[in-house]
This record gives sequence, C-alpha cells and structure tokens, in this order.
Amino acid sequence: MKVQLMPTSFNPDGTASQRQHLSCLIIDDRVAVDAGSLAMAATDRHRSELRDIVLTHAHLDHIAGLPLFIDDLFATLESPIRIHALKSVIDVLERDVFNWSVFPRFSELNNGRTAAMEYRPVDIGEDFSIGDLTFQMFEANHGVPSAGLVINNGNSTIAVTGDTGDLEGLENVLLDEPSMNAVFIECAFPDELSAIAENSHHMTPSKLASELGRVSTECPIYIFNIKANYRDQVVCQLEALAVPQLEVAEIGAVYSF
Repeated sequence: MKVQLMPTSFNPDGTASQRQHLSCLIIDDRVAVDAGSLAMAATDRHRSELRDIVLTHAHLDHIAGLPLFIDDLFATLESPIRIHALKSVIDVLERDVFNWSVFPRFSELNNGRTAAMEYRPVDIGEDFSIGDLTFQMFEANHGVPSAGLVINNGNSTIAVTGDTGDLEGLENVLLDEPSMNAVFIECAFPDELSAIAENSHHMTPSKLASELGRVSTECPIYIFNIKANYRDQVVCQLEALAVPQLEVAEIGAVYSF
C-alpha cells in the first residue's frame, strides 16, 4: 500500500512547502482520504484514475479542493466521483457547499455520459470496499461528526486518525488490529496552545505522549495535520518526546507498507 501526504502550500521559489494548511492523503494513487488540497496538488495520473474520495469530516481544510477537483473533471468524466462519508458529513456538503449558491450541486448534474458525483454514505464500524482496499470508519473526537479510518489491502493495514482530540478510537482499533503496519496521527498545536487545542479537539505533543500511553503498538507512527504557523514548534516538541517509532510525515513523500 502506498500513502502520500499531498502538498498544500509553497515556498517563495514556488516549490512545495512542508507547511500544511490543508489535509489530503492519497492511497495507491487512486483513492483520496480527505480533499483539502486535492484539486491543487493532484497529478495527471490522479486526475485520470482517482474517482473515490473518503472524507473524515466536513471542516474546510479537509474539503476545500473537493468542488474544484470535480469542476476540473466534469466535462471529461466517464464515471462519477464517489464520495464516501458519514451521512451527517454528506448533509453538510449538500447544505453548505454544493447548494447552488457556493457551488453547483454536482449530485444533480450529468455531463451526458455520467453523473458528476455520487454519495456513498457509510456508518461508524461499517466495512466498505474501493477496489482491493477495505475501509472501516471509527469514531474520532473532534467536536463535529468525524471519523478515523482503518485501511487494508489484504497484505497491509494502516490507520488514519483524522482530526481528533484523543486516541480513544485508535485504541479500540489497535485491540482489533494488533498487526498494524503504520498509523497516521494528527498533532495540530504546540504545547503552549494546549487550551486552544483542547477547545478545538486537536492534540499537542504533550497530549500525544499521554495518549500514546493508552495504545499498544510498535508500528511506525507518522504525525500529520500540523498547523502551518506552528510547524517548527510542534516538530521540535515531538522530537523531544524521543518516541523511537515516531516520525513527522514528510509532505510529498511516498510511504509504502
């Protein structure tokens, strides 16, 4: 299984920056987990092959590139863009984004060959398949309807927390999946902003260290969704934790499991 954290911002010379404003992971070049930077960072291969998007929740940094991605492809689509998400997340998209005021309601549009977009509602704990990948959503603590994901391709299994204020959902997953190959965990704010992190249901390095005490895993732990303005502080504090298997996910790098 290949996992890539897509770029979302740029250095002064135009190259991709490691600072993350938006969230988008791409699995095996053909499934997106969240779509924050999907339209802006997608390659020609992604535009040709990627037709399934799994959303953890409906916050803007996780969906910003979704309407633009569909808009870019609308005229050339031969099959719909399929959105896999909690029913409550789909309701937010229809009410607040694809509502004819902010953007066209692509679920009602057809280019003459295919519908533009199709919703695939899923529930917490429900298995669903996309090609040879099996997904299961677990509950995340983020103050709004949110989910983490377990992803399995028959050989490898990874977990993605999405945005969360604790690792309770991941703890339960690891009890059922002790042979996890990797976990991708958010850590948004530095310790100095612990109050903001708690109020917004995000984690800090100190909170992460405390939460890791409740999960039993020796697999690699990749940290992502670090707020762009605080990346240097968060990375420094994460390194000070000296957790052997912990690594900050590099934007643009391809991780294989």
